[in-house]
Amino acid sequence: MTTTVSANRKGDRRERELVNALDDAGFAVMRAPASGAATERELPDVLAGDGDTFYAIEAKSSAGDPIYLTGEEVEALLFFARNFGAKARIAVRFDREDWYFFHPGDLYTTDAGSYRVKKEKALAEGTDFPEFVGETEKVTLGEVGDGGGEGAGDGVDPEAEERREILEAVREGHMPVEDALDVL
Repeated sequence: MTTTVSANRKGDRRERELVNALDDAGFAVMRAPASGAATERELPDVLAGDGDTFYAIEAKSSAGDPIYLTGEEVEALLFFARNFGAKARIAVRFDREDWYFFHPGDLYTTDAGSYRVKKEKALAEGTDFPEFVGETEKVTLGEVGDGGGEGAGDGVDPEAEERREILEAVREGHMPVEDALDVL
């Protein structure tokens, strides 16, 4: 039981850390009371907005193991975000790393219906904190090596491929249409 209590304290500390970082970045932000345990309603861990964009965030942290979310957690986040008018995001933090953000539709779905984020995926594909708060914009190696990535390497148009992936996520129900419209 002490392991669970210790893990809960660490999770609470990490959520407060995220709230403080978002506040420092100029967001209006609040942490949901007991992340849903204080109420029967499923609430996201953090609500944040900058006046233009609003986020409902489920925050998870790990020492290094993959991070798992249940299908119910993700569905509750998407339901709340849609009804609240916010963008649903999963924030993950591995020890000695920064926060990384994902749309739930970008996460790996297990055969059992859970969602998983490995540390390698977070570092390679996640939106890092400076990009999430609008301080920087991610540039890929293809864009650096080929002066923008148009037609780079395999002849696939990266923008067309990204649009295809977004539309596929909508078709499979992993991304709400409203989020797809924001991205497109």
